[in-house]
Amino acid sequence: MPQPLTDLLPAVERIARKAGHEILKLYQNGHYKTEQKSDHTPVTSADIAAHNILCEELRKLTPDWPVLSEEDASIALSERRQWHYYWLVDPMDGTQEFVSQTGDFSTMIALIYSGEPVLGLVYAPVTDTCYYAIKGSGAYKIQGNQGPQSIQCRHYQLSPETIRIAVSRVQNSDKLRKVLSDHFNYELLPLGSASLKSCLVAEGAADCYIRLGPTGEWDVGAPLVILREAGGTLLDLNFQAMSFNCRESLINPDFIGIGDRNLPWEKIIVHVPSNDRSRDRQERK
Repeated sequence: MPQPLTDLLPAVERIARKAGHEILKLYQNGHYKTEQKSDHTPVTSADIAAHNILCEELRKLTPDWPVLSEEDASIALSERRQWHYYWLVDPMDGTQEFVSQTGDFSTMIALIYSGEPVLGLVYAPVTDTCYYAIKGSGAYKIQGNQGPQSIQCRHYQLSPETIRIAVSRVQNSDKLRKVLSDHFNYELLPLGSASLKSCLVAEGAADCYIRLGPTGEWDVGAPLVILREAGGTLLDLNFQAMSFNCRESLINPDFIGIGDRNLPWEKIIVHVPSNDRSRDRQERK
């Protein structure tokens, strides 16, 4: 890497907070517009404002590094393939939660190096909570004015405990039951924002996060490095590692964020039939 990632982290946190504070201002005063994107999901003027801040500030920070944002993702693989490192950002993860006034939304910044997330930061402005990790350096949480606190995934004992699963507020329960074995006990923890559910696993408040439905690479870049450094990981439902910048499409497969890697996840999570997966693609986070 051209410079130590620890040197970049304070600036990355400052940039994420700047974008998050702009989102929070619009959230609180209600002075934003909402439109529908081509995939029928909402985008607001808060998304665009945060996108502009992230892109401008990150380009100032590292002028030679590209920025790939959810709000400007139409870059061909032929061009992206040339990138050894780049910023992968979601200006506002949880736009529907923003519109619905649940408070469950965040700003995400990840640094991808040779196809792997090596730095990730998630900032939730409503609670003033920041999660971050650098590859090989552990995962941390900053709550309000408190200093950084190390976070770890929960070590789980199968009996007699219940597996705590973070899920979308709008997750179809029938589809969820199809991927869960009947041989275990479960507690569902509904929450908005893909990143916040992943961070719930990273800090030990949930054992896993199951995502059925479309997400983009920007939804998992930062959470993946945070989860890995906390002792967990993100995998697709075939238990393969998530990939970055290797396909024309930036849409992820269904996936699971897991905490304790020693659990028999292959026995807990069962495959979703392909016809159900095609229907799941119609759902949004």
